[in-house]
Amino acid sequence: MTALIPRPRAEVAPGAVHVPGWLDAQEQRRLLAACREWARPPAGMRRTRLPGGGTMSVRTVCLGWHWVPYRYQRTADDGTPVKAFPDWLAVLGRRAVAEAYGDSGGYRPDVALVNFYDAEARMGQHQDKDERGLAPVVSLSLGDTCVFRFGTTVSRNRPWTDVELESGDLFVFGGESRLAFHGVPKTLPGTAPPDLGLRGRLNMTLRESGADSAG
Repeated sequence: MTALIPRPRAEVAPGAVHVPGWLDAQEQRRLLAACREWARPPAGMRRTRLPGGGTMSVRTVCLGWHWVPYRYQRTADDGTPVKAFPDWLAVLGRRAVAEAYGDSGGYRPDVALVNFYDAEARMGQHQDKDERGLAPVVSLSLGDTCVFRFGTTVSRNRPWTDVELESGDLFVFGGESRLAFHGVPKTLPGTAPPDLGLRGRLNMTLRESGADSAG
């Protein structure tokens, strides 16, 4: 379905590129089906417990490496091996980086975090800095639209730019913006494409962990 008002591609900050509608309807359905399989136990979707004792409002399943604040490990919270990171997802990640920057730069993602947002879920401003390198982060959105708040590398406070990420949108951030603070202050329930069959929002981020190179 073509948007009534075209949403242009935009460089939100140096190295931070938003490509609306990058995934077509078929690709979105394929990715959603995969996410539903990955969400099943063992090593399935769960709420991450924070060091202070609280839990995140999003639910998460990891591929390749399991993320725990603030590191990666090979086993999930239930003690079972983390689910594999599929080759086709790495290919998708390289396509995404090439779309954003004109070249994939040899991008080799080996970890994915899949977050599910219900109507109440939020993500506070944070940096993705648990990886051992500064390869770009690829973000893919499915389902409900969200407000994605993209700030600076200096602090989680203003200035920031709010971007609406719709189902199928691609957002890549690297280079000068790789360590920018970002978050999701709200989702917009009921905005998912009706034919997708998803209530809520799924966000997948692909990264190069650098964990295999740990000494």
